[in-house]
Amino acid sequence: MLATSKKYKSKQRRLMVVRKWMQVSFVILIFLIGLRHVLPAESSRGGSFDAFCPFGGIETLFAYITTGNTLKTTNLLNFTMLLGVLGLSAVTGRSFCGWVCPLGSLQDFFANSARRIFGGKERRRGIKDNSKVPFRIQPQFDRWLRFFKYFILFAVVAVSMFSVYPPLHSICPVRAIFSFHLNTILLGFVLVLFVLSSMLNKRFTCKYLCPMGAVLTIFNKFSLIHLRVNQEKCANCGRCDNECPMDITAIPENLDSPECIRCLECLETCAKENTIALKLG
Repeated sequence: MLATSKKYKSKQRRLMVVRKWMQVSFVILIFLIGLRHVLPAESSRGGSFDAFCPFGGIETLFAYITTGNTLKTTNLLNFTMLLGVLGLSAVTGRSFCGWVCPLGSLQDFFANSARRIFGGKERRRGIKDNSKVPFRIQPQFDRWLRFFKYFILFAVVAVSMFSVYPPLHSICPVRAIFSFHLNTILLGFVLVLFVLSSMLNKRFTCKYLCPMGAVLTIFNKFSLIHLRVNQEKCANCGRCDNECPMDITAIPENLDSPECIRCLECLETCAKENTIALKLG
């Protein structure tokens, strides 16, 4: 029995190692794409930095349908990126946010850094600590704030019908961090706000601001791969609630929550073997 339990834990850890390496790899990849566009004689090749953004496909969709042209700084590559993300989401739910998106990975990094700086003692996985940051927003406010990303999505789509540039072009945190074109006060403010909010509240941008995340929430309901809990084994210990970067409450009853980013932290932190598992179908 002990050997089986160790094998199970080893399998869990391997999944998390794969996730961490994927996160690091995609952050480096976007960093290199941004760097490529500031090298001499490189800016005119491969399209602009914005062309690699999947959400750019949504921003420029109306313009392309109605005029046959994309908005400035976007091109057909945006649609390819968007279709790739949507295809991934159809299979694995909102995993793009938890495994691929560089903004999500940086938010994890800043939150963990803040915890180490202000948390004091070494943190134990699954156990609620006494660190002052990152903190949780009160449930009554959190519930309403999560709708704000849908409002942003609606506003962006509406504004894109009359735009020349993508509506988020001047305030996109990805551009502020990775494009190496921090040439406006507004982008500087966006960068500072992103870092501070990420340190103060886990995945603040993912939960409350990201319109791409709003698009992907629907896929958690019908994706091919799901998280499932064995209610007979679940002890409702709250370990998974404490570990969730999206601050989802009562996780055993909400594994298909639109807010779940399939990060598998609940699977990793669960102390009882085979209580939470990935299932196909």
